[in-house]
Amino acid sequence: MTELTFLLENEDDTVAVGQTLARHIQAPFTLYLTGDLGAGKTTLSRGLIQALGHQGAVKSPTYTLVEPYELKGVEVYHFDLYRLNDPEELEFMGIRDYFSDTSLCIVEWPDKGQGLLPAADVHIHLSYQGSGREIHLHALSAAGNRLLTAIK
Repeated sequence: MTELTFLLENEDDTVAVGQTLARHIQAPFTLYLTGDLGAGKTTLSRGLIQALGHQGAVKSPTYTLVEPYELKGVEVYHFDLYRLNDPEELEFMGIRDYFSDTSLCIVEWPDKGQGLLPAADVHIHLSYQGSGREIHLHALSAAGNRLLTAIK
């Protein structure tokens, strides 16, 4: 499976990666985002969601767990599981209903929902590198492989 690693000098670079992903991503698709607090997971999500056509702000769904975006031709669900205490909470919110043939699911802190989340097509890890960030993208499915090959 395809793996890519880039250095990101600033927030604009992080947004640009999200925009690039948006040009090639197709539902159904599940994207896992991992990295320390402040590493750029929500910034990357903002770039992707806005490039798909959302006009407003993209905020981290830290307290709501999920923020839905009904966009042209795709339903985007942005999850932030950082504050999840027990993966069973996902069952109560009907987590499986979000992952459909017409949805793009972006999941921050996916380890908190381990065992209840579908497998990712691409896992993106952001880490601090000096004043910038390193982004590592790892395809985990055929759809993920197609996406990373397209943006290579």
